[in-house]
Amino acid sequence: MSGGRRRRVVSEAELALWMKVAETVEPLPGRALPEPVAQPAPPKPVEERPASPPSAAVVAPKPLRPSPPPLAPLEAKLRRRLARGVVEIDARVDLHGLRQDEAHRRLASFLIRAQAEGHKVVLVITGKGRPGAEEAFGSERGVLRRSVPHWLSSPAARDVVIGFEPADPVHGGAGALYVRIRRSGRR
Repeated sequence: MSGGRRRRVVSEAELALWMKVAETVEPLPGRALPEPVAQPAPPKPVEERPASPPSAAVVAPKPLRPSPPPLAPLEAKLRRRLARGVVEIDARVDLHGLRQDEAHRRLASFLIRAQAEGHKVVLVITGKGRPGAEEAFGSERGVLRRSVPHWLSSPAARDVVIGFEPADPVHGGAGALYVRIRRSGRR
């Protein structure tokens, strides 16, 4: 074998199974069944020495990244103030009409930019989907309308997104989402 790769050692059980299968076939004219090849014995285990106490560097597990914080809904007061226009939406991105991969990239870069600029609430417009598309694609229309909430809920987005909810009809209703943005550097 080239490249320093070692061959896998076939176990006795695998060899016995193969021989049973080989007995059920008829060899081609002029050929005979090959004799079973003796497998090299597996290497003997190295005799263990008495274990010395492990050093702290070897035993200490790698620190795990803390799990992403859970999503939090918008407070009712903030939602009412957004709907009435008392609180302004800091930025908005319109994704409808884009393919999923384009929309995902644009949403990710928009959210990162919104966080860097210190925005608190942004509007993500997904669109409601094409009328009549529910017959072809199931009970709910709008690919982005279904996909964007999954993207916003993903662990990768939790460093930026605190929570999200469907927007008020004034801002697009079911075709848009209010998204609360996490302050930069906080979790």
